[in-house]
Amino acid sequence: MSETKKKVTMEEWNSRFRSLGVDDNLMGHWHTLFERENPSGHQSFLEWLGLPEERIAQVRAKSAESKK
Repeated sequence: MSETKKKVTMEEWNSRFRSLGVDDNLMGHWHTLFERENPSGHQSFLEWLGLPEERIAQVRAKSAESKK
């Protein structure tokens, strides 16, 4: 029997993080670590969330700048 999988939206993901007390600063740090430790995984994750390519490029560029 085939199971229908519902995609998690960016809004749902952010809501879960916010429920844990993750603010914008911590969210940025999380993205920076993800980009540093697994750039292709970060790309895949952002695609999985359904972000448009332009937004993905912005998130990854900002994350890469924060690596310093």
